[in-house]
Amino acid sequence: MKFVPRGRVALATAAAAALMLTAAACSSSSTPGGSSSTNGGAAGDVTIGIVNLNLDNPFFSTLGKGTEDAAKALGWKVMTAAAKQPGDSATQVTAIENMITSKVKAIVLTPASATALNDAVKKARDAGILVITVNGTLDPIDTADATYATDNVQAGKLIGQWAKAAGPADASIALLDFDLSDGPAKGRHDGFLAGYGIAENASQVAGEALTKGTIDTGQSAMENLLSAHPGINLVYTINEPAAHGASTAIQAAGKSGVTIVSVDGACSGVQDVKDGIIGATAMQFPDRMGSKAVEAIATFLKDGTRPPSGVTDSGTELITDHAVSGLASQDSTWGLAHCWGQK
Repeated sequence: MKFVPRGRVALATAAAAALMLTAAACSSSSTPGGSSSTNGGAAGDVTIGIVNLNLDNPFFSTLGKGTEDAAKALGWKVMTAAAKQPGDSATQVTAIENMITSKVKAIVLTPASATALNDAVKKARDAGILVITVNGTLDPIDTADATYATDNVQAGKLIGQWAKAAGPADASIALLDFDLSDGPAKGRHDGFLAGYGIAENASQVAGEALTKGTIDTGQSAMENLLSAHPGINLVYTINEPAAHGASTAIQAAGKSGVTIVSVDGACSGVQDVKDGIIGATAMQFPDRMGSKAVEAIATFLKDGTRPPSGVTDSGTELITDHAVSGLASQDSTWGLAHCWGQK
């Protein structure tokens, strides 16, 4: 069953998507203090640290692998560590402190918290270590030397603009969010509203619910919202697993004519676009974040040039099989050739 523009969406279930927006558990062979691996080579005396979120999560495993592969290609050694659960800044602080002791040259950090890591990052920078955040920022943003991340506001705007053009003309909107204290979640939420052209408390918004960015929480949130607001016909979701769960709830309720939009660009999510479950998604590029961070570190180590402060956008592409005039997009065939995660 396929998506049909202007609200005539037939929903079907598909293979479960695995992505969560933020870390859920520690996986990887790394310990909080970091385990070291080496590729030898002329630059074998250079060691960098990679402090990630949950490596069971395909987004973060792709980001981590892209970073590590780029570093090893330069002959560098790598110390790695990952948070154990959402908001697990304590593990990341311990990892940063151990990396300082080990005298790494730079740290690539996917922060579990916008503020709880600030003291550890300052300590690293005071020790002459370049610290680059990826996917998320610290607050204030110049706590780290630089950030490479998706422009999540732009990602939200893209799907908001598409939903306005291709979704139901008389929209009753559900917002399935993640914790809005999370920077990427807030950016996507605000971007969607801006792209659709409405304010936070607009009459078109029938209801909002928090999810954990998973299929199960997306489904339960959608069930509750449909019970309270059965006329919902447009659903913004924080990521594609939440979108997939929402579609399951909508189908179980016997609803049709519901448009779903999302963000991520995982292979499973792009497949949901192809299958008509998601009308449009904004694809991000986690491997590009990591490789750009390593490029910046290489330049710094070569001549002391620091990367630009603030956020450097790692890119976003709108993926839909129902293009609209004036809004650049790629179809699901292109998306499946460029997606991240298991195909």
